[in-house]
Amino acid sequence: QVQLVESGGGLVQAGGSLRLSCAASGSILSIYDTAWYRQAPGKQRELVASMTSGGSTNYADSVEGRFAISRDNVKNTVYLQMNSLKPEDTAVYICKCRFTSWGRDYWGRGTQVTVSS
Repeated sequence: QVQLVESGGGLVQAGGSLRLSCAASGSILSIYDTAWYRQAPGKQRELVASMTSGGSTNYADSVEGRFAISRDNVKNTVYLQMNSLKPEDTAVYICKCRFTSWGRDYWGRGTQVTVSS
């Protein structure tokens, strides 16, 4: 059984930083591709950042230059470094991973990020 567990969320002042982690466990060999999404109250889930199997990254315009996605293939962990946080970044941040090119998506439960002004 595969599990994704996010951590690192919390309350931070505007302009601050947080690093989110998403640890994958279970019957897996390595992370194939991955992404971070976020969902704010009353809003649709939106893609924040993604990384392909080859390491290419893509970011939402709203976080470009402030957020960085990375992964540790030994620890099977994905990270989201978030800098210069803004109140509008407040949301539940959710990790998604695939472990093979043909496999299904796996989702974590999310971690709350709250940015105060």
